[in-house]
Amino acid sequence: MTWIKTIPVREWDEKIREAFQWRKKMPREYGTTAIPSLTELASPENGGGITDSHTLLPETLYHAFSTHASLMSPELPLRRDQHEMIATVVSTANHCFY
Repeated sequence: MTWIKTIPVREWDEKIREAFQWRKKMPREYGTTAIPSLTELASPENGGGITDSHTLLPETLYHAFSTHASLMSPELPLRRDQHEMIATVVSTANHCFY
């Protein structure tokens, strides 16, 4: 949930829509299946998800999340479980529950 201003999907302009193209770079196993325990928390009524907090800066959103997608690439020498462990440790160190 974000506590800053976000731009709801219905108000996105072309620049924001283009910024969300980073999703196409994510490994297929990340899919778009919603996680039930986060669905309500990340709803537009509650401020949206972590990516929604970047809608005011679409160029930053694109580069930050494209970087993440590249780092999680299955072509890298790390296995998926190693990628996830690194992400988990970093999130824990940053007190992030995502």
